[in-house]
Parts: sequence; C-alpha cells; structure tokens
Amino acid sequence: MTDTRSRYRAVTGHQLFWPVAVLVVMLAANTIYRPGFLSVEVNNGHLYGTPIDILRLSAPLILVSLGMTVVISTGGIDLSVGSMVAISGATACLYISEQPDQNSLPAVLTGLAMGLGIALVLGAWNGVLVAVIGIQPIIATLILMVAGRGLAQLITEGQIITINSGPYRALGLGHVLTLPLAILIALAAALLVAAFTRWTALGMIIESVGGNAEASRLAGIRSGRVVFLAYVLSAVCAAVAGFMITANVSSADGNAAGLWVELDAILAVVIGGTALAGGRFHLSGTILGALIIQTLTTSVYAMNISPQTALLFKAVVVIAVCLIQAPAFRARITRQRRAAPTGPPTPAREKEEVPA
Repeated sequence: MTDTRSRYRAVTGHQLFWPVAVLVVMLAANTIYRPGFLSVEVNNGHLYGTPIDILRLSAPLILVSLGMTVVISTGGIDLSVGSMVAISGATACLYISEQPDQNSLPAVLTGLAMGLGIALVLGAWNGVLVAVIGIQPIIATLILMVAGRGLAQLITEGQIITINSGPYRALGLGHVLTLPLAILIALAAALLVAAFTRWTALGMIIESVGGNAEASRLAGIRSGRVVFLAYVLSAVCAAVAGFMITANVSSADGNAAGLWVELDAILAVVIGGTALAGGRFHLSGTILGALIIQTLTTSVYAMNISPQTALLFKAVVVIAVCLIQAPAFRARITRQRRAAPTGPPTPAREKEEVPA
C-alpha cells in the first residue's frame, strides 16, 4: 500500500502530469461531443484533421511562448511580443507586396530578413532598457507594446496589406513530408532552444540569473548580457510567429495581427510550470500549455459557444487548470480531506466538544 501511494505521489508530482492530464481530458470531452474530433486523413499526400489543425494553429503561440519562457526565467517579462508579431509580419508583407513578382524566392527571403532585422533591433531595445538602463521589465516592454502597435499601423498606413505569394504562404499553410511546415518550424525552434538551454551550461546560467541576478554577477556571470540575449531571443521567436500568422491569411493587419498573444504566451508559460518570479523553467511544459490553450480555443469554436461568452469560458477553464496544477492548492485540499471526520463522533469526542 505504501509503495502504491509512493508511486502515485511520484506520478502526480511530476511537472508534466497535470498539463498532460488536462489536455487528455479536453480531447476526450471534444471526442464525446463530436466523435470525429480526433480523426486524421491523408488527402493529396497531406495530413488533415482537427488534431493537425490544432498543432498547426498552435505553432505561432509555441514560438512566442518559447521566447517568453526564457525571458520569464531571467526574472523579467515581455509584453511587447504581440506588437513585434505585427511589425515583423507587416514589414515582410509590405516589401513583398511592392515586388513585381511576389512568388520570387529571393524577394520573399529579403522580406523575411527585413522583418527579422527590425525584430532584432526592437529586441535589443528591450534588452538595453532592462539590462543596461535598469528599467522594470514590465514597464520597458509596455512602452514597446503600445508604441509598437502604432509602428505597425505606420508601416501599413492603417490599411490591410494583401499579398499573393506562394513561398510566403507556405510558412503558414505549406506541407513538408505530409506535415504542415508550421509544425516543423515550431518543432525545430523548440529543439534548438532546448539544445542551448538543456544540453549546455546556458540553461543553468539563465536559471541562476533568474534566481538571484546579483549573486550570479558576484559569481562571475555577466547577468546583464544574459538578460539582453533573452529579450533578443524573444523578439526573434515573435518575428517568426508573425510570419506564420500573416502567411495564414496572406495579409498583414497592423491592428489585429498578434493581438493579445502576449497574454496567451504568459498563460502557456504558467500552465507549463514556470514561475513568474524567475528561476527554473520548463520548455516541455510551455509547449503543453500552448497546446492546451489552442485546444481550448478550438473547443470553443467546435461547441458553438457564442463569441460574447467565449473569453469568459476560456478564462474559467484556464483558472481551473492553474489551480489544479498548483501544489499549494492541492496540498490544502488534501489537508481538508484528511481533517474532515469520516464517521459519527465517539462519546469521548462529544465530551471534549461540549463547552465547560
């Protein structure tokens, strides 16, 4: 009995247990509501189905969440990723729309390079404000969150830029080896970030800076440089996500592209088990958190929930997920169950409860 209880605690205490359990429950509920929810078919050599759509649509959020995870693990936060999504996508689409041949691969690559370049500049701007000047991360990135959305509107001149470029559209809707290209890009980015943060000492250095930046500096770690690079990485991830989002609709909207994606990214990081205070981070948990959020969004649409109540429904589910995953909340519930009497009080207990 003791061994069984120990195994149960070891399984439920794993960092990924509750995110996986929540995702499985959501998929099961959708399957009950709509039996064909998990069906996948091959059409013209490409995989199609709701699970594939969930993975494809969650790719931009996974990218933004990966960068957000690294920033939060340093003790900061990046509220400007939504604006960077809009700016990078608008820059690339504007350049491509002005080309005589929008299907030209060099033109598309040049547009992507321009969008990525401006994202690097903006990420460096955030890094300087936080790591060099010492402005609070929430204030420094809030500046770009507001001003960046205006910059995206300035790039598009307040209009929706439409393009007709096959190579660019492939970033969001293309397929490689039967799988959507967006999934493969997100997978490659996750493996690349994991390779640098888990297979080298960089991950330990990031966690050290997030745990105590001053102690890390005294130990010889250049904390400012680590924080600076974290914001640059976040900007790069947001730029690639911006390319995917605009490629999905073959247009760039400076006002709507990436709107509130920073909040979904923060939720994905928290659901994945990374503390907002900084320190240890969990990339696999972040990916599961992004999948949970996208599955929830798809479930809302599939169940025909009205747009007026969709956000409230989503907020309630996310709160429930965070509470279930929180060790302190589970410990309190467990203590209350143990403290509750299981049967009628004994005469001795009744005697003790009678006031003198």
